[in-house]
Amino acid sequence: MHFTPEEKEALLEVKGVGPVVIKRFEEIGIYSFAALSKYHAEDIADMVASMLQTSCWKNSPQSKKAINSAIELARNSISS
Repeated sequence: MHFTPEEKEALLEVKGVGPVVIKRFEEIGIYSFAALSKYHAEDIADMVASMLQTSCWKNSPQSKKAINSAIELARNSISS
């Protein structure tokens, strides 16, 4: 499963979110705005860091800001 083309396009407009970030979301089981909207940035950063066995996602303020922006986009998109 994957984000829809429209969701991917919208995510790619978010500062700090590129194809790799979207791929990481999908690798941890987040495939839609509905799913993404239910998470907190800390949880996603922890899950990706654990999957990659690295702390870069967990310790990077830029990563968390990008994740937060993606979550906000998802929440705004499903509530409108």
